[in-house]
Amino acid sequence: MPASARPLTLADVAVPRPALLQNAALIVAASVVTALAAQAEIRLPWTPVPVTGQTFAVLLSGAVLGARRAFLAQALYLLEGAAGLPVFAGGGAGALHFAGPTGGYLLAFPFAAAITGLLASRGWDRNVLTMMAAMLLGSAVVFASGLAGLARFVPASGLVATGLAPFLAGDLIKSALAALAFPALWRAIEGPHGNDRRSRGRRS
Repeated sequence: MPASARPLTLADVAVPRPALLQNAALIVAASVVTALAAQAEIRLPWTPVPVTGQTFAVLLSGAVLGARRAFLAQALYLLEGAAGLPVFAGGGAGALHFAGPTGGYLLAFPFAAAITGLLASRGWDRNVLTMMAAMLLGSAVVFASGLAGLARFVPASGLVATGLAPFLAGDLIKSALAALAFPALWRAIEGPHGNDRRSRGRRS
């Protein structure tokens, strides 16, 4: 395969030369996956922020789609919720969610997906350690924005206990799973010398 045709993300493998409609389908599909992941919800009594699969879906959309498509997918997800579709945690909907305790987390989704996607398109998803780092950096964006928004509802002394600590173990586990899975997928797709031939010239 010519160097100029080497895929940058897993979506480039599935759809090597996507047309507008194919890109749109990928973006819509990622927004739907995020909405489905949000329905896997666990409410904890000491925090207004539920444990969901949202963040994992957000970061995976970045790693699979690349920065631009992932950003658009998560922006579409937020627009769906703002328009009244029951896509937020537990079937929630409405623009008022952005002003609530979870608003900071939600608003960070497009940016976290874009950062993870940018790093993946630069090869971070081909190595266990760098893929782990990409996932954790994406999570850090979500937590930073989420805690800033949650600070309007929770005293500073309780921010870590309510907005960060309950989610760290799950994020580490999910990041580790992605860090193991993505390099293995690329090795299977490209063979042992794939990284040497990979191009960075195509758009993500």
